[in-house]
Amino acid sequence: MISRSLARALLASVALMMAGGLLAGCNSDQVSLATNAKANQPVPPKLLAAMTEKDMDLQSPILVRLFKQEAELEVWKQTRSGQFALLKTYPICRWSGDLGPKVREGDRQAPEGFYSINPGQMNPQSAYYLSFNTGYPNAFDKALGRTGSQLMVHGDCSSRGCYAMTDEQIAEIYSLGRESFFGGQKAFQLQAYPFKMTPVNMAKHRNNPNMPFWKMIKEGYDHFEVTRQEPKVDFCERKYVFDAAKPADAKRDLVFDASAKCPAYVIPEEIASAVRGKQTKDEAEYARLVAKGTPVARMNTGIDGGMNKVFAAKIPEGSTGLSEGAEGTTLQMLAMAKAPGTIPGHVNPPKPNLDSVASAPSPQEEPVVVSAPASSTRVASAQPAEKSQGGFFSNLGRKMGLGSADTTATTAPPQATASVAPAQTAPTPPTAASRLKAAVTRFVPGQDKSKDTAAKEAPKPAVAAAKPAEPPKPQPDTRLAATRPALKPSVSDSAADSGLMAGSAPVVPSNSFESRFGAMR
Repeated sequence: MISRSLARALLASVALMMAGGLLAGCNSDQVSLATNAKANQPVPPKLLAAMTEKDMDLQSPILVRLFKQEAELEVWKQTRSGQFALLKTYPICRWSGDLGPKVREGDRQAPEGFYSINPGQMNPQSAYYLSFNTGYPNAFDKALGRTGSQLMVHGDCSSRGCYAMTDEQIAEIYSLGRESFFGGQKAFQLQAYPFKMTPVNMAKHRNNPNMPFWKMIKEGYDHFEVTRQEPKVDFCERKYVFDAAKPADAKRDLVFDASAKCPAYVIPEEIASAVRGKQTKDEAEYARLVAKGTPVARMNTGIDGGMNKVFAAKIPEGSTGLSEGAEGTTLQMLAMAKAPGTIPGHVNPPKPNLDSVASAPSPQEEPVVVSAPASSTRVASAQPAEKSQGGFFSNLGRKMGLGSADTTATTAPPQATASVAPAQTAPTPPTAASRLKAAVTRFVPGQDKSKDTAAKEAPKPAVAAAKPAEPPKPQPDTRLAATRPALKPSVSDSAADSGLMAGSAPVVPSNSFESRFGAMR
């Protein structure tokens, strides 16, 4: 018995030592991340000064909000009063997809909704400089069968379903998240929206099929707006529930399941009344805007995502895409301002999705109708084509202001002094490829010559058939690939006169992010 017990004890000791060795190996891998200079860059002095001015601590909790239409990322930070205040707004360099939530893997959609970011989602060894995982899909997404993975907020200004910043921007955002974890925050909340949930934006998008979903997440938007506190998020009956609390007579804690029936819950009256007041005001303003005839936003499903105007202004043939363009200023004017970070040479600005347009059925070209001559004495005159249904590309051209180059030869009244004009060859109708090329060229800012072309080629009486207008040729891509530095300086401290942002060797503290947090994981 004694020998058997001793053998059992020895086996247990060996197992513990092996487990300890495995844990030590994991810890050593985590500690190795402390040598990653990118992930350990300090919070820039200008941002520290802003925190002091706004009564914030370096390691107080943060909250992040994203807006596609505005192409902005907001970092909010808790003040010493306990409420959150806006610390800084970062222009988003690139996001992809359309306004609306992500539904399936590979749809290129950047997610919308409420997500939680814990330290395990921070990626100091990202292929896109630095990044953190949004946590998509959450319980709500999974309950609807939505799929997708590795949806990030990262650097490199390149997106296939992510929110992409410049390397300098993500280094600063990453440092803010890192410090909040050092201060004890278990996870920070990420709120992703199609646009700022204002009455005017809701009115503009009132016919969008995603409106029921947007109204649901606006509830959480309103909770944060009136309380300046991170809303508690739960899911049940395939919907979001915000700031739910158990009733006074409840004998057990609330249990939520995204696919199950909601438990009995209440919303604290001080929050509920404030939210009702805001929503009543918003609904009245929404009704006023609709009654006034606020135009409905045009659906642009053929355009892939958006880009903040400050970046679009720096790129040849740049466009804001589905994001808002500059108000009161032009991209040419913004081109003189300094970009908040390094824009890589391989950046891909928003453009029409040519694959989806090209896959459309070939249009039926409109025939050129030549009427029978009334007599042997005739002349050919060019007249603008009558309205017709036409094909996909001809309709697309008219909607985009390109007009039609088709002409119809008609017979003129006999004239005593006119000789018989030689028969004119009917002009060849524009091809689908030429119309597509013209549409793409028109989309590029500064390259839209459709109005000038239309003015020059206004229909005039002539004796020869008019030739179809040649579409303007797109400008060649003159972008140069820039060599990215290994380490990006802070956006806040990048206002050097030279306009170039040179990195500096960061100081890696001994109690770095990964080593300090390793004990908590």
